[in-house]
Amino acid sequence: MQFNKAVLTDEVQDFISSNLKSDISKLLLKGIDFEGISVQEIVEQIEAKKRSEKKLPTWFNAENIYFPNKLNIEQTSSEATANYKANLVSGKSLIDLTGGFGIDAFYFSKHFEKITHCEINAELSKIVKHNYQQLKADNIDCLNENGIDALKRIDKQFNWIYIDPSRRDDAKQKVFLLSDCTPNIKTFQGLFLKYAENVMVKTSPLLDLKATLTDLNHVKEIHIVALNNEVKELLWILKRNYEGETLVKTVNLQKETNQSFDFNIDEEPECKAEYSLPLAYLYEPNVSVLKAGAFNVISTELNIPKLHQHSHLYTSDSLVEFPGRRFKIEKQIPFNKKAFSKEKISKANVTTRNFPLSVGDIRKKLKIKDGGNIYLFYTTNIKDEKIILVCSKI
Repeated sequence: MQFNKAVLTDEVQDFISSNLKSDISKLLLKGIDFEGISVQEIVEQIEAKKRSEKKLPTWFNAENIYFPNKLNIEQTSSEATANYKANLVSGKSLIDLTGGFGIDAFYFSKHFEKITHCEINAELSKIVKHNYQQLKADNIDCLNENGIDALKRIDKQFNWIYIDPSRRDDAKQKVFLLSDCTPNIKTFQGLFLKYAENVMVKTSPLLDLKATLTDLNHVKEIHIVALNNEVKELLWILKRNYEGETLVKTVNLQKETNQSFDFNIDEEPECKAEYSLPLAYLYEPNVSVLKAGAFNVISTELNIPKLHQHSHLYTSDSLVEFPGRRFKIEKQIPFNKKAFSKEKISKANVTTRNFPLSVGDIRKKLKIKDGGNIYLFYTTNIKDEKIILVCSKI
């Protein structure tokens, strides 16, 4: 990756924008004749910009933005999750030790007087600095430096440190354990808390919460951030000298309304869920709640019973607000081919919870096409009976 300013000429920028839907292979065969720019550089800009349209609309819609390679676009935060993070913090100064393409730092800059963006890759640092100028983000300093080294060299207090350790090893293979990431958060957490009272660490959504809590000290909050019901990142908020309970905050960011549910991590093992046969309504938790393992506490807090210890579906007689999908139970039928065939359902949305067959197996066995307004939940009730709940979405 090289920052080639020739890409920023009006002629080249117009070509990139007008070819976002073009067949890349045909462009390569045809050849692109711009002085001082290779075909590969043009193609890289087209592909990266195309990938940014929904994930990074501010960058996509701004003029003269220079895009890094596809891998950087894939690894960067989306604007939706960056905005969520930025709303958790504020103050005079924040240092982003692993700046990357700079999406997070850009959103942090709206809540701080001064942001320091550290990026060890010289070309990427130049690209980010150029883009911030285009976006008029004037309160961000870009340092082409290892973040740990910069922190020690600057040797001053920040209100916040933000770090998103690299989850690629030397062979560019994906890793997710804290000890395998770069830098190693376990090793440097003491240094971070020396230079900032508050530290935010972004990690892979694959990490186990309880296991990671044994690796990190002074964890005040864990944020489980999902976007359109897909967990994107875990955020660990460390506070200097904090020894209290850890609050788990689940959020599912959606177009219209965000779903949230909070609880103290020590509450879950202490809570005892109520159980019931299916009532009038059915509730399916969103993925951030499931990742949090809030299976009993959500039953207790919202006063809604579960269908079974391992089903993670909930039910009630009166409709309640819930961090997930809500359904009206139209009918309950036993799981057997004869009973199902009487319903004459040929098209439905199928979900399984605590059930021996996969969705694919069920569709094949019962000849159900995907889609429509009928929702079928294949699950197990408190009597250990295999049942089908025929539902309509609320």
